[in-house]
Amino acid sequence: MTVSALLSRSSQQQLHHFAARAVLTPQLDRLWQIESGFVRTLTWLEDGTNVALGIWGEGDVVGVPFSQADPFQMECLTKVEAIALPFSQLQNASKVLLSHLHQAETLMQIHSQKRVDIKILKFLDWLDQRFGQDVATGRLINLRLTHQDISETIGTTRVTVTRILNQLEKQGLIQCLPLQRIIVQEHELWHYQI
Repeated sequence: MTVSALLSRSSQQQLHHFAARAVLTPQLDRLWQIESGFVRTLTWLEDGTNVALGIWGEGDVVGVPFSQADPFQMECLTKVEAIALPFSQLQNASKVLLSHLHQAETLMQIHSQKRVDIKILKFLDWLDQRFGQDVATGRLINLRLTHQDISETIGTTRVTVTRILNQLEKQGLIQCLPLQRIIVQEHELWHYQI
C-alpha cells in the first residue's frame, strides 16, 4: 500500500504543478502528497553546506510536520505534481512516519561508510531499489540528480562523485545517460561490493 492510499481525499483538493528546482511551500499544518516527480528534502548548515534529508517520489508525503530541521526545504528534483493536504487529513500517521524513519536510517548508513566509492554504490543501490525501473540493459534510475546533489546526500565533494561515477562507468558497473539518469548493472554492483 502506498502512502497516498493512507490519505483521505476531497473533491476540492487541487493538483499543483512545480518546475524542476522549484520549492514546495512549507507550512506547519500542511503536507504535500507527491503525485508525480521527485522531491528532495534538505536543510543547510551555518556555512551554507546543504544536508540532504531524503528523496521522495510518487505516493510519498512530505512536509514541515515530519522534520525538526530548521531551516527545512522541499526542492523539486524534476517536474512535480503534488496535492497540499491539511495535516489533519493524514489517516495513518504511523505508517508515514515509519517511511520517513526508514529512509533516514538508510541514508545515515550510507553516509557512514568510510570509502566514498562504497557510499556511491550503496546510494545507487538504494535509489535503484526505491525508484528503479527495469530496462533492457539493467535498472534505470530516472532521477535527475546532479553530481552536486549526490555529493550533498552522501557527504563528499562533487569532484569526487564525478571521478568515481566515471570510474564505475569505465568498469561497466553503471551507464550514465543524458539528463543525469543512470542505468545500474545490479549483479555487477553486488560483485564490486564483495
